[in-house]
Amino acid sequence: MEHIKEVVTVEEQAIAAKAAAKQLALLTTADKNEALVAVAEQLEKDYEVILTANDKDMQAGEEKGFDAAFLDRLKLTRERIEDFANGLKEVVEIEDPTDHVVSEWTLENGLHVSRITVPLGVIGMIYEARPNVTADATGLALKSGNAIVLKGGSSAIHTNTAIVEVIKKALQQTKVPADAVQLIQSTDRKETAKLFTMKEHIDVLIPRGGASLIQAVVDSATVPVLETGVGNCHMYVDNSAQVDMAISTFLNAKTDRPAVCNSLETLIVQREWLETNKDALVQALRENGIQTHGDDIAVKLLPDCKPAAEADWANEYLSLDVAVRVVDSVEEAIDHIDRYGTKHSEAIISEDDEAVNKFMKAVDAAAIYHNASTRFTDGHALGFGAEIGISTQKLHARGPMGLPALTTYKYVMKGNGQTR
Repeated sequence: MEHIKEVVTVEEQAIAAKAAAKQLALLTTADKNEALVAVAEQLEKDYEVILTANDKDMQAGEEKGFDAAFLDRLKLTRERIEDFANGLKEVVEIEDPTDHVVSEWTLENGLHVSRITVPLGVIGMIYEARPNVTADATGLALKSGNAIVLKGGSSAIHTNTAIVEVIKKALQQTKVPADAVQLIQSTDRKETAKLFTMKEHIDVLIPRGGASLIQAVVDSATVPVLETGVGNCHMYVDNSAQVDMAISTFLNAKTDRPAVCNSLETLIVQREWLETNKDALVQALRENGIQTHGDDIAVKLLPDCKPAAEADWANEYLSLDVAVRVVDSVEEAIDHIDRYGTKHSEAIISEDDEAVNKFMKAVDAAAIYHNASTRFTDGHALGFGAEIGISTQKLHARGPMGLPALTTYKYVMKGNGQTR
């Protein structure tokens, strides 16, 4: 059985993770898959230990007056822990993203050049009180050959500690070093912030949570950051849009899961379409309990609409509220998105090819939809499996970040004595 080195400080944890990452890079796909299966089985076996720890966090959360949505994200059940385990087993079935030859060629002098995918190294994962991220991120990191340093929200500290202890217990029986998974248990923000500047030990930071958490990491980090974006997603309904399609895609984007980042927050409607189809839209809004916050025209045309403040245009409601902006052209819609969008997911509902092409080319976002809901911005929905987050930036990774996003590449040259 492997001895797990006792680490105390954040720096010691980062150093231990870096050493483990070097060992991970040498393992085979079979080695990593065996470890993931072992972790999944251990989570299923030790679920009571995790639930006992979760009860402590839940009790503390209730005493602090956390709202129902927060407590629901924090709460674990045996079924939810089984979901963690099943998620890890799904990662086993995904193709290993490392050691792929992306391209190769031979120079005139006979030197053979290959570009090969390799792990990033050590991932620092900063997230809120969502215990599922602890298991999910660990699985994705290990499958892609990376070590991971986890810092979850302090409100889930007992739960996360129990989950990581179970993970390490399982890894001790495999070739994956247990030190490849580290959990920062300190609730001192200054201590945690040290992680953000440890460029010699941490290769990338991935913050996952609300806007304030993400911005705090971006503002203070010297380690490269992969931003998982806040989703102020828009849908523009063009004058040519089919009524049934426009309303059904809007309702799906807004009501399917309002509290997730790919849900719709602002509906932009061409004036003529709204004037013609307002009755159908109002009926849909009322039947689904959606509260609108609109500009002057929207307030005039929609009987239940509240006047929107400037803050509404940038607000990620995460509820059954939606901002409504009325425009006269696709150009106005694009301008609004440019000003208030977060480069996450944007949609146009239209039968006008010229308007669609202009929207697709001009809107700057990780995912752009034509005649479809924004809810598809998700690794599983787009067909490439589990994701560690959705990136709204342009460098390294953009959109849903699956296993390939957790790799980089190196050039490997093979020769027979070539010199220059």
